[in-house]
Amino acid sequence: MNKKVLAVAIAAMLPVAMMSAASGADTNPLVPINLVAPAGIPDVAPLPFTAHKSAAFTIPEVMTNLLVTPQQGTVAKDLTVSGTGLVANTQYMLTWGTSEGTWVTDIQPNSINYLGVKYTKFNVDMGAVTTDAAGAFTFTSKVPSDFGGVHDIYAVKDGVAVAHGGFQMTRTVSISPKSGPIGTPVTITYTGMGASLYTAGAAVHWDNGYAGEMQALWTRGTAKVVVRASGEVGDHFVVVKDAITFQYLNILQSPVPFANGGVGKFTITKGTPSTKPYMVLPKNYEATVSQRTTLSDAGLDPNTKAVASLSTDRGHVLTKTTFSATGLTSTGTHQLVWASVVGNRVNCSGTCWAYNSIPLATVDVTGSSISKEVTIPDNLGGWHVIQLKKGDVIEAQASFYVQESMVKFLDKSGKVITEGIAKADTSGSAASIAKGGAGTPTYKFKAGETITISMKGIGWTQLDNTRAVTYDNNYIGYGCGFNSNGFMVIHITATGKPGFHTIDLHPLLYTQQPSFANTPYGMVPILSSDRDFAGLALGYQLPSVHFMIEVVK
Repeated sequence: MNKKVLAVAIAAMLPVAMMSAASGADTNPLVPINLVAPAGIPDVAPLPFTAHKSAAFTIPEVMTNLLVTPQQGTVAKDLTVSGTGLVANTQYMLTWGTSEGTWVTDIQPNSINYLGVKYTKFNVDMGAVTTDAAGAFTFTSKVPSDFGGVHDIYAVKDGVAVAHGGFQMTRTVSISPKSGPIGTPVTITYTGMGASLYTAGAAVHWDNGYAGEMQALWTRGTAKVVVRASGEVGDHFVVVKDAITFQYLNILQSPVPFANGGVGKFTITKGTPSTKPYMVLPKNYEATVSQRTTLSDAGLDPNTKAVASLSTDRGHVLTKTTFSATGLTSTGTHQLVWASVVGNRVNCSGTCWAYNSIPLATVDVTGSSISKEVTIPDNLGGWHVIQLKKGDVIEAQASFYVQESMVKFLDKSGKVITEGIAKADTSGSAASIAKGGAGTPTYKFKAGETITISMKGIGWTQLDNTRAVTYDNNYIGYGCGFNSNGFMVIHITATGKPGFHTIDLHPLLYTQQPSFANTPYGMVPILSSDRDFAGLALGYQLPSVHFMIEVVK
């Protein structure tokens, strides 16, 4: 289990900083928070049928059977529910069993812990039906977009279910487009994902290479993810199957045989792709929780009347922003400082990380307000606060979100040669180590040479400290930016035949140290992170990053 930690020895390579221990962090209990999905996530299915949650009703042991035709099928297919042997000329309410799912986190002042997922079952009204003189009725509709699996259907009268049936929703897989050159973004749509551990996740494979995981908790059973076409000219196959992380290969013999998965064919055509890297960011959703990490409002003088704001509250490292504060009641010399953390999750024995306050500027306060431009440090990504302090008293502070960025490699004139990509410098020199081993910028490599990928603004929480790496849609490992203050240089080997090869970085749910029970979908690429990821509820914008290199003879 996790121990919240107070202090860490700062390695000599870390920047000079003013350190202050996180008072009481060791005793902070875990507080599970069921996150609420932010508004505006695309393709979220509404609650099915009337979208009205059913009033509570009791379920007796003996009921009449409803006839549901067909008994299983996929979204948008015809659906008929019939009842017989009921009271004549009487109205009943048909109900449909469904669920809601969400992510669970523990938000601390100095970190965020991933605690898993949560599902809640309930019923919605399908619609009212009235029996005929023989006590029969027929209800027709379409299978709604909803979580997959078994859905109980009840006929309810006066708070009691009098008849029962069920429908089993199965899956569909589709891809778009179905052809294009190497690097073409391929959208994979998977419907009928479930609301339970074994059915809420699915593994995506490209030619039997594991590309990553998808979820649909917030999108109610339908996931849309994007992979990039890779490989030689010709046919390639996208396979999607039920998975907590990796494919459940004998699903037909499992307790959830309806989680059938599917296959799509993509044809790679001739073409020369661009080697220019690019990032795809999720929307900047409005956070649904007030808590932030790195202090947030923790430590703020409870008696302060000051209000702080920033001219811009997010950007890359070295972004300039103007800190303003009004309502100040003290005068004299104040300090603007950047609140961050320092440490790691690996070489720690009860002590892993601590607060790290980096000076930004000195401000002379002569009235009730100040305004000062500051530069965001080249440091960890994610949420931070800029604090206005007089001595040890924090009079005002405002949150800033540091976004990830690719390191630009420049020539002597300042022109960009490559972004993110370079050959490795294996000399072992101090200069090489300072750059994480990144050397000569190029997008061309011989097979066997070491590629480096350099990123800035990597965070430190279990939601943003690590990036999963795929090579030609094969998951090969991950990199972390915590110990290196947000500067992450990944080393991988160029492989494959001469030609172009894709390299992609995706968000990952870090489930190692600290580790907690029941945290599924950890340590693998989360392909659905742009619409179904815990960090979205906290205002995080974790990108998918896409590179293209050429293997030459």
